[in-house]
Amino acid sequence: MSVAFRRESDEEHKEPKFEIPMVPGPNLVTARGKALIDARVVELEAAVVGAEGDAREAIQRDLRYWHTRQTTAQIVPTPPDGTVAIGSRVRFRMAGRERCIDIVGHDEADPAADRIAFQAPLAAAMLGAEPRELVDFNGRTEAIEILSVEPTPE
Repeated sequence: MSVAFRRESDEEHKEPKFEIPMVPGPNLVTARGKALIDARVVELEAAVVGAEGDAREAIQRDLRYWHTRQTTAQIVPTPPDGTVAIGSRVRFRMAGRERCIDIVGHDEADPAADRIAFQAPLAAAMLGAEPRELVDFNGRTEAIEILSVEPTPE
C-alpha cells in the first residue's frame, strides 16, 4: 500500500499545540496581581481533576503558564506618593481630556477597567514622572500633563 494512503492515527494530523508565550522581561506584579495569579492557579488545579482528553490538555497548558507566572512573580513595593511607578494610580491630561489609570503588572492589566501594564507605551512614558510634570508621548513633546499620583488602592 502506498504511504499516501497510510494513516497511523488521528494524532499525527492534529495541529501542534504551542505553549502560551511569556511576556519578555521581569514578571513585576502588585500584591493584588500576585493574589489574582494564585487564585487562577487554584482554579485551574481544581478544573484539571475532572477534565478529560483535549479539555484536560488545554487546562494543563494554561496551568503550566500560570505556574510559571506564579513562581517568577516579583511583588513590587507600594510606590511612594508623588512618583509614577508600578502600583500607582495616575490622573493625567492628554489632548485636553482628563483620565485616570492604574499602572500594574501584565497579568493584572485590563485596559477596559483602566488598569494598564507597566510596559504599555502610555504607562512606560509616565514611569518616574511627578505631578505637574509634562511628559513626551507618541512623538509629541509634552503631550501628557501629570495631575496627581497616588498608590493604587487595594
